[in-house]
Amino acid sequence: MPSTHTDKAFEADLRDLREKLLAMGAKVEALIADSMRALIDRDSPLAERVIQADKEVNRLEVEIDETCRRILALRQPAASDLRLITTALKIVTDLERIGDLAVNIAERAKDLNEAPPLKPYVDTPRLAELAQQQVKKALDAFVSSDVAKAETVLKEDEHLDVLYLKIFNELLGYMMEDSKNIRRATALMFIAKHLERIGDHATNVAEMVVYMVRGTDIRHPRSRNLTTSS
Repeated sequence: MPSTHTDKAFEADLRDLREKLLAMGAKVEALIADSMRALIDRDSPLAERVIQADKEVNRLEVEIDETCRRILALRQPAASDLRLITTALKIVTDLERIGDLAVNIAERAKDLNEAPPLKPYVDTPRLAELAQQQVKKALDAFVSSDVAKAETVLKEDEHLDVLYLKIFNELLGYMMEDSKNIRRATALMFIAKHLERIGDHATNVAEMVVYMVRGTDIRHPRSRNLTTSS
């Protein structure tokens, strides 16, 4: 009976951990969407709310870290459960950084909203949509322990890179046409870069899902090859 009780308590702890990670993921997805809406709709009060809402993301990061430490201290997780917990510790860091990037976008939006628009926003919202989808897919892969979904995230990161480069080159052209465009174009470049980095963090999550399920670390393959060959 005590063993059964302990098993149920452990399962409840792991379920609580997953739920907290999903809640944090949902909040950072919302921050991405709201920061872009603040830019497109020229809504500076919304941008300010994004900045303030990041405090809740930071709170969840601390809470999840504490949950992981408590499980490790009180339980004796098997190898697969131990990989889940270490994966959660990695994922929470990426989610917190995504929240920070959404805040950076909101801050740029506030600045851009003080000046006339440089150009219609077309590709940048599309980049934001792709980044947000990548975050959602990576978290779905984590919840379902689905390596195939995680690998899809890794493959689709290239789409963000291509679109980011297109935006960068277009904005560079605006800067070369007229020096008056430099400040606004630079701010938009930073926003595009932040979105591209959000995609990178989604791939980090996907890579950790592969590790969680298979026990195989697929990060930095070139670095590992160099180490092996030496």
